[in-house]
Amino acid sequence: MLVTALLLLVTLCALGGHAEKTGDAERPGHVSVVVLGATGDLAKKYLWQGFFQLYVEQVRSGRSFSFYGGGQRTADVATPILFEALKTVSCPKEVSQERCAVLKDQFLRVSQYRQLKTLENYQDLAQHIEQTLKKDNVTEAGRLFYLSVPAFTYADIADKINNSCRPSGGAWFRVVLEKPFGHSLLSAEELASRLGSSLKEEEMYRIDHYLGKQVIAKILPFRMENKEFLDPIWNKHHIERVEVVVKETLDVKGRMSFYDEYGVIRDVIQNHLTEVMMLLTMRPPSNMSNSEEVVQNKLQVLSSLLPLGRNQAVIGQYQEYSSQVQLELNKTKDRRSLTPTFAAVLLRLDDAQYEGVPVLLLSGKMLDERVGYARVLFKNDMFCLQNDNSVHCKPKQIVFYFGHGSLQYPAVLVSKTLFKPVLVDGEWKEVTEHSNVKVFGSPLSDFYVQTPKEQREAYSELISRIYAGEKNSFISVENLLASWSVWTPLLSSLYTEFPRIYPGGEDNVDLLDVQLKGNDIKFKSEVVIIRPDQMGGTSGGGYQAIHGKFCDTDMVSAWTEQLVEKLAADLQEAAEAAVLESGVFHLALSGGSSPLALFHRLAFHHFSFPWRYTHVWMVDERCVSPTQVESNFYLLHNHLLQHVKIPYFNIHPMPVELNRRLCVEEDGGAQMYQELITQLVNGSSFHFVLLGVGYDGHVASLFRGTEVEKHGEQLVALTESPTKPHQRMSLTFTAINHARRVALLVIGKQKHELVTQLSRLKNDKDRYPVTRVSPSPGKSVWYMDYDALLG
Repeated sequence: MLVTALLLLVTLCALGGHAEKTGDAERPGHVSVVVLGATGDLAKKYLWQGFFQLYVEQVRSGRSFSFYGGGQRTADVATPILFEALKTVSCPKEVSQERCAVLKDQFLRVSQYRQLKTLENYQDLAQHIEQTLKKDNVTEAGRLFYLSVPAFTYADIADKINNSCRPSGGAWFRVVLEKPFGHSLLSAEELASRLGSSLKEEEMYRIDHYLGKQVIAKILPFRMENKEFLDPIWNKHHIERVEVVVKETLDVKGRMSFYDEYGVIRDVIQNHLTEVMMLLTMRPPSNMSNSEEVVQNKLQVLSSLLPLGRNQAVIGQYQEYSSQVQLELNKTKDRRSLTPTFAAVLLRLDDAQYEGVPVLLLSGKMLDERVGYARVLFKNDMFCLQNDNSVHCKPKQIVFYFGHGSLQYPAVLVSKTLFKPVLVDGEWKEVTEHSNVKVFGSPLSDFYVQTPKEQREAYSELISRIYAGEKNSFISVENLLASWSVWTPLLSSLYTEFPRIYPGGEDNVDLLDVQLKGNDIKFKSEVVIIRPDQMGGTSGGGYQAIHGKFCDTDMVSAWTEQLVEKLAADLQEAAEAAVLESGVFHLALSGGSSPLALFHRLAFHHFSFPWRYTHVWMVDERCVSPTQVESNFYLLHNHLLQHVKIPYFNIHPMPVELNRRLCVEEDGGAQMYQELITQLVNGSSFHFVLLGVGYDGHVASLFRGTEVEKHGEQLVALTESPTKPHQRMSLTFTAINHARRVALLVIGKQKHELVTQLSRLKNDKDRYPVTRVSPSPGKSVWYMDYDALLG
């Protein structure tokens, strides 16, 4: 009820709820818009046009505005650049030339550039806004900050805004964030935590411009408007497959510093295409304006996705990419980038409605055409013996066409053999005059076609929705983290994979054609000849796991995928030995993103693992409900437990939620878990404990500064984390060091600095809690990939 009330309040504010009366006259509210990165490419191409369109629409209602372009440069340098960009904005078609000239002149008059670099700069801005309000004798409706800047600056800027620029008097406050929202699950969690210390979730608008495309925004309304026709066929019995495709003809020159770090999956598939996929497969909400219901329905889709591993994706790279990297990033000629510029990913949903239906997400640079679409292809029960061109034998499909390609305008197309869609939305029209173009080999006349009456640019649409306080078209933090939990294991498994080299454009021919085989996807053509000069570097596949010592302890090191294979094999060997010896295997698993690739490996490759005799315990847990994506048990269940045949009573989540409250010491959750371990685990000695190692050297939820001596002989304790959520429940070092075997998993080049420090200060137990891991009489083993070990 509270969330609903807040949303209602935001909507009322957006519609003018902050106007107040002075005597008999009503004063319209004033809105201040601040664009950080005001002279960047995105702002020049899209943002200022979008804000000008908002200004044109709202100024009619008496709303007044101030626009501030902000950046690192001084005003004397940046002001001319800003105003050159502002002069290029254009009016909607219905606005006359004379009126347009007046509006553009007014827009320039209420716009200015301000250097926003230090806290003092932000304080000066806040003071200027207050002075403007006072001078013009207007009340404040709201403030909108648009961060068109690199993501690593978000937290610092948000902190400055929070400490100096929040409005008073009930005015609304919104901060817009551009992707990328992290590089992996862990980095997304860290970014969300840092932003959360300055901004409330309802104040943040994480923008994905694809959700502003008119056709994509039409997907849910179309499904609801045509519910009568779609309900009987929108399921596994009728849908053959779902495709979400974005093909581009351009390379990535000029974007190398960003693109070589992120690649096509992080740049397009994890966000844009995943969002479209969710709109196609989610349960339509009972009320489109209920953003909470929309978020929950999207989360259900993400939680039903089967884990993604190396066999669920194929990747490629256009031939000139590495030479462009060398040139633009000043790399040596033997530097061979493994960043994919093409990827096709096969998703499967563990859901009764879509069971067995392949969902294909595909995107790439330097392909044969520029086009984007979402396509639902239906099974055809007709067989035409002599007339394959009969309308009944043509594909039955619904296509949400983003634009470009053979059909230049955005449209929704429905095969005439399916049904005639209703046309409810007054902003859309039906196309009855068909051109000679073909869509997927079928003439346009084979479809019922709907298209927007007026085409609007995606950023303009989204800016209008931000102003109105509509959250449905933006990414929630739950949605974001759940998406990264799906994609991070796949990205880890592909980290050392060599992409298939393709020439680019029409010359690709069938080189990138893919074939679906059960739950796997592969390139149709198996043999690809790659010249030695195209390879460069050294293939990760040329390395085998090596054994050595680290901090006087046994160590196994390899490329990430081979390391996970080795760890999974060692884990199964330990399980089989324990079952042979005592008939049971007690396994304690850590949380976080590091073990996700291992969970996938166990679920889909170790079919002979003795799950029937295995008890799964938690090493640590966040003090959140186990149904939330932040929960370690939630991730463990989604990525492993639901995919293996393990007895229900052999699964032991930590009791962090008792008596409808979380981690209250008086409830005795830690003591309860300790008693269960003592009762079921012989000598309280787990057969195998898997620990991830944090950037600061913590293990389990035993952080730097944790007073471990107070735990004494306790096996389980409540602890405090420096990051949200702060409260945790954790096995203690007493429990860990009673184990027969402890695996310390360290993955990723981001951990290299920690590894270097540990090798120098291997006995600094206060600074690096992991150095307290010393099982006796058991043994510990470091499992460390080459990126962590060698950087």
